[in-house]
Amino acid sequence: MGKYFGTSGIREVVNDKLTPELALRVGKALGTYLGGGTVVVGKDTRTSGEMLKNALISGLLSAGAEVIDIGLAPTPLTGFAIRLYKADAGVTITASHNPPEYNGIKVWQPNGMAYTPEMEAELEAVIDSGNFRKAAWNEIGTVRRADPREEYMREALRMVRLDDSYTVVLDAGNGAGSILSPYLQRELGNKVISLNSHPSGFFVRELEPNAKSLSSLAKTVKAMKADVGIAHDGDADRIGVVDDEGNFVEYEVMLSLIAGYMLRKFGKGKVITTVDAGFALDDYIRPLGGEVIRTRVGDVAVADELAKHGGVFGGEPSGTWIIPQWNLTPDGIFAGALVMEMIDRLGPISELAKEVPRYVTLRAKIPCPNEKKARAMEIIAEEALRAFDYRRLIDIDGVRIENDDWWILFRPSGTEPIMRITLEAHTEEKAKELMEKAEKLVKEAIEKG
Repeated sequence: MGKYFGTSGIREVVNDKLTPELALRVGKALGTYLGGGTVVVGKDTRTSGEMLKNALISGLLSAGAEVIDIGLAPTPLTGFAIRLYKADAGVTITASHNPPEYNGIKVWQPNGMAYTPEMEAELEAVIDSGNFRKAAWNEIGTVRRADPREEYMREALRMVRLDDSYTVVLDAGNGAGSILSPYLQRELGNKVISLNSHPSGFFVRELEPNAKSLSSLAKTVKAMKADVGIAHDGDADRIGVVDDEGNFVEYEVMLSLIAGYMLRKFGKGKVITTVDAGFALDDYIRPLGGEVIRTRVGDVAVADELAKHGGVFGGEPSGTWIIPQWNLTPDGIFAGALVMEMIDRLGPISELAKEVPRYVTLRAKIPCPNEKKARAMEIIAEEALRAFDYRRLIDIDGVRIENDDWWILFRPSGTEPIMRITLEAHTEEKAKELMEKAEKLVKEAIEKG
């Protein structure tokens, strides 16, 4: 992790670490890094979005970059616009699922993929050097405003078709998905009931689309006898799904279902996921001709591997899906359209979900100051390897130890001052026993560190 950039771009509390001054410097640095070029800029609904966007754009213009300002835009729309307008980069002002006092800056490549850690490190070096490109008065960049929503919908409707019409309850979490996701669902021919779909920086629910935050969505699906509930986080790069019976579909189950559907739709191939994904995915897609490859947590790592292996689908168990046939930007909105196509072709999600193997997954967050993370991880690696009887070790991102019927992942968060433990076992009893041992180990490591 760099000085400014974490797992998912820069993400900090506004007017504390993330100030207009920093946004200005990032704009200047990106314009310098690109040697001018054309940059698409969009923002989510946070109260600080306009302030940070304008500061960033000023920096870009001063370095001679041309800016296409798409205004309020979900992250998937920024990714789409970069390719549509053949831009050299894109920037989204968003803190995704973080609380409203946060915001962030995430930079995208011409192919719609996020900047890699290596590119972010190069950008950081320019930010710190202060050695910015200064355009002459007659070469300062200009801003043009654009709205790529219509083109996005047209392209999406070319790729996804439904034979029937469904009732969809859509909860955009007051985020940027509000301006696109319900409309795409309607254009697909569905009857759409919107929840929290007025854009606002004062979010009604927690932005992470999980069982707790989507309880209203679940109740509405049941009350309206809808076919499905679809929800997004603040920038709509993620998707959460409630089935036709009003139950939140666990991320792991949804990941397996959609990966299986992509293999049916596009043929056999590799599915990319992250080290925190469980065995259900492997067990579900193997008979469909799928092979799982695990990589570091974060959409950029998934996109990178997809590009490398020519994979069929990439997804994280956080509801972040990348559909390479569409774009290398994580896209919860297009994902919502695909979910509808899957229902249309294969049947209701409550039925499909029964085919996915269920194991017991437990997660824990343990507070850990950022400066202690590196040392704590060294201690955890040594101790975990001694304390647990395991068969395989994956250390591409944190430490994942596996046996045939359980696995544990220890990793520091890239966006918060916490250590994460994720584990899976075949029984509740075994999972609890492993978690107790793992939590004790992590707490001791943080104290020693």
